[in-house]
Amino acid sequence: MKFCSQCGNPVTQRIPEGDSRLRFVCDTCHAIHYQNPNIVAGCVPTWGSKVLLCRRAIEPRRGYWTLPAGFMENGETIEQAAVRETAEEACARVRNLSIYTLIDVPHISQVHVFFRAELVDEDFAAGPESLEVKLFEEADIPWDELAFRTVGRTLEYFYADRRSEDYPVRCESIPPLAQPANT
Repeated sequence: MKFCSQCGNPVTQRIPEGDSRLRFVCDTCHAIHYQNPNIVAGCVPTWGSKVLLCRRAIEPRRGYWTLPAGFMENGETIEQAAVRETAEEACARVRNLSIYTLIDVPHISQVHVFFRAELVDEDFAAGPESLEVKLFEEADIPWDELAFRTVGRTLEYFYADRRSEDYPVRCESIPPLAQPANT
């Protein structure tokens, strides 16, 4: 950030009085510009024993499979965001949402929240951000072609929990991938 969104003057990075973190602060109007994590909301949409996945038409990870999910918008609940993203990416309607996984991704300042959900019907199609959408049985999930680790973790939990028919809310944090040593 270089300029204040309140008055347009340059900002500096410093720890404001009474705070403990570096923030962008306008030295003209004294506005403090907080930068907080983004929330990604999505669904594990099921039809019987199958899960609906979307092949991404956009970057990052274009061409890889994902659960329908995306950034929460201002003015909506997290459940509304998950329903909206499922409609946008898979043209699918869901019901009976139940919060399922909350996965912190601190190295990119995101929190991913997935709901278990039932498809209302088999009327789904690729939305503008998807190349295709498809129902998968567990044995057919393209594990090596999943776009994000949060999606893989959520699906791993889902299939493990489905065996016991007990779906606790799962919380975890995903660390950054290890970087190879310089050689």
